[in-house]
Order: sequence, then structure tokens, then C-alpha cells
Amino acid sequence: MERFFNTAGPVNPAKHYTLDPLHRWDLPEVLGHIDRERYFLVHAPRQTGKTTCLQALAKYVNRQGRLHCVYVSAEQGQAARQDVDKGVWSLLREIALSASLQLQDDFVRRNLRTIFEEAGAANACRELLTMWCQQSPKPLVLLLDEIDALVGNTLIAVLRQLRAGYCARDMMPFPHSIVLCGMRHLRDYRMELGEEGKQVLSEASPFNINSESLRLGDFSRDDIANLYAQHTDETGQKFGDGVRERVFELTQGQPWLVNTLAYDVCFRDQAGQNRSKTVTVGDIDAAKERLIQRRETHLDQLMAKLKQERVYRVVQNFLLGENCLVSEEDIEYVIDLGLLRQSPGKSLRVANPIYREIIPRALSSEMQRQVLPRRPAYVDQDGRLCIDWLMTEFQQFFRENSDSWLERFRYKEAGPHLILQAFLQRVVNGGGTIHREYALGRGRTDLVVTWPLSPCHPDERSEEGSPHLSKHGGILRFAQDDRKQIIVLELKLIHRNDGADTVMTKGLAQTSAYMDTCGATEGHLILFDRRKGKSWDERVWVKHEQAPDGKNITVWAM
Repeated sequence: MERFFNTAGPVNPAKHYTLDPLHRWDLPEVLGHIDRERYFLVHAPRQTGKTTCLQALAKYVNRQGRLHCVYVSAEQGQAARQDVDKGVWSLLREIALSASLQLQDDFVRRNLRTIFEEAGAANACRELLTMWCQQSPKPLVLLLDEIDALVGNTLIAVLRQLRAGYCARDMMPFPHSIVLCGMRHLRDYRMELGEEGKQVLSEASPFNINSESLRLGDFSRDDIANLYAQHTDETGQKFGDGVRERVFELTQGQPWLVNTLAYDVCFRDQAGQNRSKTVTVGDIDAAKERLIQRRETHLDQLMAKLKQERVYRVVQNFLLGENCLVSEEDIEYVIDLGLLRQSPGKSLRVANPIYREIIPRALSSEMQRQVLPRRPAYVDQDGRLCIDWLMTEFQQFFRENSDSWLERFRYKEAGPHLILQAFLQRVVNGGGTIHREYALGRGRTDLVVTWPLSPCHPDERSEEGSPHLSKHGGILRFAQDDRKQIIVLELKLIHRNDGADTVMTKGLAQTSAYMDTCGATEGHLILFDRRKGKSWDERVWVKHEQAPDGKNITVWAM
């Protein structure tokens, strides 16, 4: 059978193109913690290869012959919710099954029911592990995956029993080392409280024996090249110049995205299944757009996190470019979820351009379905995008509809930005692209609209003609050619205590600077006036201004 790029579940080297999972983390460090009998945590966002890496680690440790290592998933316990008896029983059943299949050790399976009935959920986990270790011919290492699938009192019951057994290891047997693996750092394991919401576990942690919290990293550029080279070696299909770099730019190495883009081009797309066809940057860009529009399960699960209060506080400020009401704990939580990343310069960014594009689309999807300007009106006879016409239409639309739409948005402060992006998205779906740039503390949101001037089918775009970004000295810059418009739109809010002239002056300089960064010749500054007491006639206007460096910029207020 032909191997393929895996997009669901653990990687199987016999079926999937595979990177050595043990190289995804610092193996000597992990083995050092195990050798020193430490209990520690491994965490990474969803769909980054945690399960594949843990299963590979279990096999590696068992091959060394000195220890017995068993991989166990706690995911089944999630169905028990707050029923501690069912939750603990489910976990112990998984341990019994895993030990039987992976180690051919039936001790847990034979003794589980008796111990559970005698000890109860509050003690069964500790007693069963103690008795298992007592009769095991080798020290036991337990890898508990999806530990944060356990919630509330079930999670606390399990963690407290592991802690009690750890603290008594000098007097009675207990696992040599335990690795807990989940999506989040241990500080963010949560206890459900019902309708009132959720509460972070108290400072008196039920697992304060945790010695380390290791984070599984994303793919590097070399990893992507290695993975894609396996497809070329086995099928003969080549990846053109710039493809691997483009994939890294779009995904920042997020493993599921890296695999999904390649699978879409090489296995889902009919043209891509022609192995004599070289995969181009244009193919990857088209696959990215299809991926966003399909909203696959991974992306839907990620976007569902936007409803959480902690995520809302951070993402709203990202959309606005502001940093008020954002705590370090909230930022770290959103980083652990995989929505944000910290760049080498310590600045925070949305994790990758694909997530950066999905977030505003997800938050304004209902609106996008209802707003669509007529194509003949926004494209002139030369095929150019008439941005002045679009913004004039948008001013009127915003005046008539913004109040009702803003009431529907959970992200009300960022609502004006989302409304404009929804309006533009329906336009560029006819052939252009929107690049979004936002980060905490910038005080603005940058949009770059690229519009192709020579119509061509997406599959026929040359790599040079595709509106992609390249990096020059760490600055994102759009590839230049004469076949597309590059238009910068700078979005800013005028708050209650702001002076409109001051905001505009600062915005003109920022718009001009970003035009230089992107190589754009058209610049527009959009001011959303949020001051109360202003009539629409006072708020809605347009001016043609000059930036300090002389660039002509159109200012739209509303």
C-alpha cells in the first residue's frame, strides 16, 4: 500500500510518512528524568504528535530491557465527568488492558475488581499500582496520556493518589517514574464547578511532586523537507522551489497543518494525484484556502476555545492590537492551547498565518454569509479592485448595520474590525487574499489585500505569481510583480479619551511604515470612532492625507 501523509491519530510508519518521534524532544533529558525516578509532565497543543511520541518512548524504554514501560490513555475517563467512581474505574481498566497487551502482564486485569471494590475510588489507584509494582520483575514506568481528559474530582482523586504513592516510595513499591501528558501545563488543570464556570486548582496542588514540565515542539524547516522528501522518494512527485519554505511560513511547523496541506495537494486533489506534476507554491496556497473553508475537526475544536473567557480576554486584545486586561497567566494558557506563539524576540503572535486567518473568519462567519457586494461594481474594466468604492459602500453599510451586528458579537470591542474583515473576505473570495497582522501592544490591526490583475485559474498560478510572503531580514514582504495590487488597510479605534487628530496622526505614520514593509503603493487608514455622543454625520467622513514621509493615504472614519 502507498504510504500517505497522516492527518488523524498516531503515526504508523508502515502506513504514513514519518519523522522519528523520539527526535521531537530532547530524548537524553526525558530519559534522564526517568532514570532519576522523577514524575514529570509533557504538554503540547492538540494534534502535535503527543501520542505518537509517547508510544515511541514506551517501545524504546522496553527495548532497553531494564524497565517495564506501559503507555495508557486516560481519554475514556472524560465520559464519566464528575462521577469519580466511573472515572477512576475507567482509567484502571485502561491500565489493565494496556499492561496485558504491551507487557503481557495480566496482574492488573486479574486483581482490578477485587481491589476497587475493597478500596473504593479514593484509594484503588494507589493500592493497585503498589501491588502491581510489588510483584513486577522490573521497575515500572507509567506514561499517562490525555490526563487532562479527566476533570473535576476524578482528576483530583487520581493526582492525589499518585502523589501519596510517590511520597511513600521508600516504604512500599510504586512506579519508578510517571509521565503525565496533556494539552496544558499542570497549572491549568481545572476543576469543573457546574453552571457557575470553572476554577483553577488551588495552590495546594494535588500533584506538587511534578519535577518538570516539558513542551513538545513543532516541526522545523528540515523536518518538513525530510517528511516531503519521503513522498518524492516513494512516488517520484517533486515539490517545487519555495514550497517547503511556504509551508513553514503558513504553518510555523504545526505538525497537523504540515501533513494536511501535503495530503490535500498530493492525495485529495485530483490534479495532485498525477505524480508527474510538480507541486507548486500556488498549489499549497489553494490547499490552504480549501482547508480553511472546510473547517475540519481540528480547526473547529481549536476555534471552539475562542468562547472560553480566558481565551476571549487575550484574543480580543490581539484583534485590537491592545494589551489591556491581559494577564501573563492567560497568555501562557492560550500559548499552551496552541493559539499563540512567542517569537525569538519575545513578541507574541498568533501561532501561524492559517490560525491568524481562521480566527476572524470564525468570529464573523454568520456575517460573511449575508454580506456580498456585486463584483462588477468593485472591479473596474482593467481588472483592478476599486477599494475606494468598497470603502464607500462599507461606510454606508457600517452606518446602517453596525449597532445590530455588534450586539451579536461575543467580541464586541473587536466587532468593528470583524465586520470590516467579513465584508472584505466576501470580496477577496473572488480571487484575492487578505493577510492579517496583529499583536499585543501595537495599538492597531494591519490588513494587506492582494488582488491579481491577470485572471488565471488557481492551479495555473506560477510560483512567482502567487501572492505569497517571503522573509527578508525577519520582515514579512510580499513578492512583487506587475500582475497584482497590494493594498494596506490600517485599522484603529478612537476611544472615549482619545483625540481624533492624535490617533489619525499616529495612524498615518503607522500606515506608511507598513506600506514600506509590504511594498504596497495604496494605503488606507480606517478609524472606528467609539466615543459616545457623536452623531453618524460627525463620525462618517473621508479625507486624503499625507503621511510624514509624503505618501498619499486615504483616511476613512465611521
